[in-house]
Amino acid sequence: MPTYDQLLEELKSIRRPGLPDLRRTDRPTLRAAAVAAGLCDGSDDAPAGIEALLKEAVRRLGERDLLGQAAAHTFGLLPDRRGAPAHDRRKMAAAVYGVTSERFRKQQEPQVIQQLAEAVLTVLREPPPFAGGGGSTGRSPGPDTGARSSGGPNAAGPSTIAPSGRIGQEPPLRVEAVPVDARSTFTLHVSPIELLRDIEVLVSSENVYLEMSKTFRPTVSGALRLAAAVRDPAGEIVDDVLARELAAWLRAHGRPGLPIRPGTVVPTSPGALAARGVRRIYHAAVATPRDDTYEVRPESIARAVSACFALARAERDRYEPALSSICFPLLGAGRGGLAPAVSATWLRWAIRDELARDSRWRVHLVVRNREIAEAVGAL
Repeated sequence: MPTYDQLLEELKSIRRPGLPDLRRTDRPTLRAAAVAAGLCDGSDDAPAGIEALLKEAVRRLGERDLLGQAAAHTFGLLPDRRGAPAHDRRKMAAAVYGVTSERFRKQQEPQVIQQLAEAVLTVLREPPPFAGGGGSTGRSPGPDTGARSSGGPNAAGPSTIAPSGRIGQEPPLRVEAVPVDARSTFTLHVSPIELLRDIEVLVSSENVYLEMSKTFRPTVSGALRLAAAVRDPAGEIVDDVLARELAAWLRAHGRPGLPIRPGTVVPTSPGALAARGVRRIYHAAVATPRDDTYEVRPESIARAVSACFALARAERDRYEPALSSICFPLLGAGRGGLAPAVSATWLRWAIRDELARDSRWRVHLVVRNREIAEAVGAL
């Protein structure tokens, strides 16, 4: 059984080089721990076993706990962050606590690494639940840890589906490389939008008065509003961040109580969703109230998509690292009344047009259930 001090020293040694260094440099203590946990057989599959061990330790810390989130960022254990430079990983971990990178390095980071070492020991004290080795643990992945296809988000070839969390009775799905056209692809998530992680820009569908849905409504707008709100220790909302910032925007532009042009997009901060790696929320005004219903014109979706990309390009270099990923829901397909296939068709057309101008963006699409995914022809 490795000691706490041995684990702590090796965890410190891999913080800067990250997980890719596990193949180049032997970490005997972590390798022995991964073998003892039944996650690998020896040196050849040790990197995969050590990575699985650290992910299991993060789950012990709590994926929604600040320590668990910071540890996942610090060691690159999140999707799309495995090979991120050390300073980027530290910056994202610092954002979990809302502090600067330097303050995090001096205060929170030592505690995060210490607690991760404790969590590894906790894993080792439990009997391995699966026999055999070869790096296959059989442990079910936690939220948003679905595997990516080997070619990345713009790879050609068949899509792969991987579980990424739980919603109701079935885990969400992540489908890679759904084609936009012959050259570009997007990633499809069958999941509540508020469960997504490490997608920098999330798009919300709003009405032309920028009045967000109530937090108890089963809409994209309501879900994001609730997830972004800041709560006190008792769970009460103390800052309705998104609604507050939208109201401030309306006041600043002289539009309180007045509609804005369909297709207009207004940015806000992510509020509490910053802890999930979200940096911006873009509010696309596409729905026009009509008596007791809403009207959404498909061309408003195209304008909104274009405005989202224009805004993202304008804001891209204000962040370090630069903005690179954006996720759309099926705009107008909820209370807006559009058929999901119609919304998806216009989204795909508008996204294709934007990617033809700038192919650096990683584009995601999120739907709530498999029936809708099948309706838009994605599965």
